[in-house]
Amino acid sequence: MDVESCWFRFVVLLFNCLLTVGSYFCFDMPSVLQAEFQGVPNVTCLNQTNSSGQCCQDCLGLSPANYNLLYAIFSWTNSVIVLFAGYFIDKVGNRVGSLLFSSASLTGACVFAVATHPALRHTAAMFPLLMVGRLLLGSGNGSLRLVQDRVTAFWFKDKELAMAFGITLSFSRLGSVLNFLLTENAAINKGLSWVLLGGAVLCGCGLLAALVLSAVDLYGVKQLGQLETVNIQSKAVRNISCHICRMFFQKLTDVKRFPLVYWLLVLVIVFFYSSVLPFIADSSKFFQDKYGASKTISAYYSGVVYDVSMVMSPVIGILVDRLGYRGWIMLACSALTIPMFPLLAYTDIHPLAVTASMGFTYVIAAISTWPTQALVVPMATVGTAFGITTCAQGLGMGLTNVGVGQILGSDTQ
Repeated sequence: MDVESCWFRFVVLLFNCLLTVGSYFCFDMPSVLQAEFQGVPNVTCLNQTNSSGQCCQDCLGLSPANYNLLYAIFSWTNSVIVLFAGYFIDKVGNRVGSLLFSSASLTGACVFAVATHPALRHTAAMFPLLMVGRLLLGSGNGSLRLVQDRVTAFWFKDKELAMAFGITLSFSRLGSVLNFLLTENAAINKGLSWVLLGGAVLCGCGLLAALVLSAVDLYGVKQLGQLETVNIQSKAVRNISCHICRMFFQKLTDVKRFPLVYWLLVLVIVFFYSSVLPFIADSSKFFQDKYGASKTISAYYSGVVYDVSMVMSPVIGILVDRLGYRGWIMLACSALTIPMFPLLAYTDIHPLAVTASMGFTYVIAAISTWPTQALVVPMATVGTAFGITTCAQGLGMGLTNVGVGQILGSDTQ
């Protein structure tokens, strides 16, 4: 096969996209299963007849604070790991990185599922195991995104780069969409532990995709005659380890020269994501409590945000590139998102109308803000800029999850 052909590049892209479908599927599983995670355990309850989710056979009895900590630990792990994973992947290469971090995601999903086994439920070991599982899943997911970016950049540079990144983003959203569509019904039919193991199976498929990707990537690099070049570059990365501290302080000097508009972008991203994603994490139970929706329908309502994002990402990207006015678009998205929360809280508006609208503002805001960073900082510091923003975003979302958990916990006491 001609490795410089379009077909070969898209074979690489296919398996590259499959790396994170499982981890994104597992990321929001607690949101879909919020009733089971927070419900009061009682063996006399019937899952199928309990629409409120307050009492069920599979319930774990987590407090709102502990439930939201499951999201906080994921976000915080992501925010820390990106500061080091990029250098590590540069050192060991895409193939080792994809296999290692796919294994971390798989291990995390398995530990998370095992923690809900009937033998461990309501024991002192259950919640620590849940947290360890989310920590491993978060470290694997965040690092795999870096691997995906590097693989895409290598094979699609000066070719279909923007389209390849858009397809990768859509596949990531596919994992979230499948979770909101399938998980609740699967939990009703098979039970909590089994459906969480199903998420682990998808992470296992990600590991298989990493194996195939590694083989295809190695074959392609050899055919291009660049294997020795890649090895030399990796060796060069190993040889600069003793200079890491000096480079770190040099980067601090670069950061001080970032323009004000970059820091404003960071604040926009932190506050926008810290309002939307933590809401999705707790929205399922909110829809059940306020609207009397079943657990399955509540999951559909919550997942619409990702449905819209998955479908509209390529279209919105083309429109933003052609229209420009990114600053005004960001301002409009933020302004339009603000009233959505009081509308849900104080009116009887149909939740689907709000979550669909939130999906539009979410995808438009994401496409307008993240690429804009590369336009406002020097090209040599783009990686540093993205790392700082990702770190700040994860810290902000984690703190929001903790705050929401404390508020909901005090409200139920």
